[in-house]
Amino acid sequence: MKKICFAIAILFAQFAFAQSKLDKLTVEKIMRDPKWMGSQPSQPQWSVDGKMLFFKWNPDKAAADSSYYITTENKTPQKASTAMLQDVVFYDNVTFNSSRTAYVYSKAGDIYWASAKDGSTKRITQTVDAETNPQFGFNDTKIIFRKELNLFAWEITTGLTSQLTNFKRGSKAPPSEGLGEAKNTQEKWLTNDQLINMEVLAERKAKLETTDSINRKNKPKELRSIYTDDRSLQGTTISANGRFITYRLSKTPLGNKGTIIPNYVTETGFTTDIIGRTKVGETLGSSESYVYDTEKDTVILIKTDALPGIKDLPDYVKDYPVKDTSKAKKPTARPVTISSITWNEKGTQAFADIFSQDNKDRWLMLLDAATGKLLPIDRQRDEAWIGGPGISSFRGSKGWIDENTLWFQSEATGYSHLYTYNTITKTKKQLTKGDYEVQSAQLSLDKKSFYITNNAKHPGEQQFSVLAINGNVLNNIAAMPGSNQATMSPDEKQIVFLNSYTNKPWELYLQPNEMGATAKQITNKAQSDEFKSYPWRDPVVMSFKASDGANVYARLYKPANPDPNKPAVIFVHGAGYLQNAHKWWSSYFREYMFNNLLTDLGYTVMDVDYRGSAGYGRNCRTGIYRWMGGKDLDDHVDAAKFLVDSLGINKDRIGMYGGSYGGFMTLMALFTKPDLIKAGAALRPVTDWAHYNHGYTSNILNEPATDSLSYKKSSPIYFANGLKNNLLICHGMVDVNVHFQDVVRLSQRLIELGKDNWELAPYPMEDHGFVEPSSWTDEYKRILKLFEAKLK
Repeated sequence: MKKICFAIAILFAQFAFAQSKLDKLTVEKIMRDPKWMGSQPSQPQWSVDGKMLFFKWNPDKAAADSSYYITTENKTPQKASTAMLQDVVFYDNVTFNSSRTAYVYSKAGDIYWASAKDGSTKRITQTVDAETNPQFGFNDTKIIFRKELNLFAWEITTGLTSQLTNFKRGSKAPPSEGLGEAKNTQEKWLTNDQLINMEVLAERKAKLETTDSINRKNKPKELRSIYTDDRSLQGTTISANGRFITYRLSKTPLGNKGTIIPNYVTETGFTTDIIGRTKVGETLGSSESYVYDTEKDTVILIKTDALPGIKDLPDYVKDYPVKDTSKAKKPTARPVTISSITWNEKGTQAFADIFSQDNKDRWLMLLDAATGKLLPIDRQRDEAWIGGPGISSFRGSKGWIDENTLWFQSEATGYSHLYTYNTITKTKKQLTKGDYEVQSAQLSLDKKSFYITNNAKHPGEQQFSVLAINGNVLNNIAAMPGSNQATMSPDEKQIVFLNSYTNKPWELYLQPNEMGATAKQITNKAQSDEFKSYPWRDPVVMSFKASDGANVYARLYKPANPDPNKPAVIFVHGAGYLQNAHKWWSSYFREYMFNNLLTDLGYTVMDVDYRGSAGYGRNCRTGIYRWMGGKDLDDHVDAAKFLVDSLGINKDRIGMYGGSYGGFMTLMALFTKPDLIKAGAALRPVTDWAHYNHGYTSNILNEPATDSLSYKKSSPIYFANGLKNNLLICHGMVDVNVHFQDVVRLSQRLIELGKDNWELAPYPMEDHGFVEPSSWTDEYKRILKLFEAKLK
């Protein structure tokens, strides 16, 4: 809420700077006035009985958001009391049995069982240690939960609690040698001689051995101890019948060097160090997955060295031929991670979702739990990297429709779509088709349909739709203009959704789960009267042809009174894989407001979804593979050409600004296309990708030691000599994402090159995303000053 208000303050601060109509005290007052925008609702959650809907909201302009609720009888939002929030059980936090007659949940570290019919509740545990992750098991006769490392089961009819696993940290201690044990030949001879010559010793030993044998036979069977050694236990699952337990043991690499971010402004007056992330190319961890067969008391390693194509090398290695072929390494099985194992409802089958560490492969494999063998279902290979909506390594959309049919998402056609696979017939079926993305998917309770969020109507809109299980019919349920982010009620008879439009922030709506149903607006405070008094623009979402023939989407702001010099500004969104040329309220709302200001001042503004952006399928997503600053920069070159050729913009008066990836793009434009833009503001930019993190960078550029060519042509620091026009750099000094070190190194390079048309504005107390209104104001005043001076 406060950040939104600050954004409004920033906008007016820019007016103050540009038009000299507001003094400093007035600007400071505006910054701290919480009324300017309004309050957007967020985080809708149903109570488990579906009678109440809770959400975060702040219509009273308080210091922070509070919880509000409506009921099925009363749709007027009311503030929830602390006692109510302590008592309510949220639908998102419970797990039902297969008949949905009962559910379990964890609260304050204890486990509860509840009847779905009358809401009666039974507390299962009351301990100091935390019990978590409850679920039904053993064909719904027991409740399984986790306590520290291990799984336990509570029998519903008897109340008996039994331990299912005996995981132990560390390694099994070696057996100790008894004092009477013979250690060498001499001692063995003495022992035998004693037993031969001393009858009492021999008799006692025989009696002891007989007693030990009887005790071992009568001793209750112990639960197998499974030692984790120096690894961490993760991803524990159990089959519905309780026989098979799968788990993953992961090992963290030792010796990786973390970065250090100095924090200069502290309460003590001393500089302190923030220990940060490692850099791309770090040594990665390893993992192995196992099946514990409780019936046979055996542990089986799930072997992955026979996965289809497991030894395939990525295509990029061809750019680094081995001169002496005799020294060429023989391909070996690539490291992989079994990210999840998903059981069907009866526990008769499970499939594993497996990703290679080099990001090139994803396998879905049927798991034969009794043997640990993997059988192929689907392999997705991408010479760039595996990704796209619903295909995340740990949060992908997938599951079982029935005992023999599973579902998942894949980019096999170039767009993320829904597929099913039948384990009996071994057939795969594509359910959704077309040049659009299924951005999220959920199987209905009756398993006859899917609820999906998609952009089938337009890449810049999001509809909530229902899809028949056979994939034949796709009908929109929530399809108001803009974006519709929906959540089903527990009985799936109602949907609540957040909707926003380009110039209208998010509001909350409720409607029956029916085609053509009328949505009731629940909240109406996202826009204050002051906010609505300004005519926020609805920029045109359009597309233009890139030089390689691709369609590139953009948002275009056209001034009613263009400046005579015909200047233009191109805004570059951050994150790379993110969409901003859309028809809903942007996460870049500050920049949206700043773009409105620029348009008021006579600039034409263009906001481009360049190659690498989200929402447009695989080819757009991976268009930057091995060359950031390649096709993505070409798209901005083509955007500038469109501005000049179609709108009459002065080619010598184009500016650019953006943060993070947008800052990187601004540097690449100034350094490698020196005549493209006259002035650029690079905010918190990456200057050398070899200094960024592994998870993001290795997908796109592989690793510096194995694909140095990609890093050399993608990193601005290598092209700094190309700077010709005007550059402003703004960067937080305690940025733990893109480190301040990035711009320090670039600054040194620019100094060595004798460049004098650049400026660095450091922000001593800011991280990657600024939080202080004074910092936001200072940054945008500098950007506006740069554009006013150089583009007009």
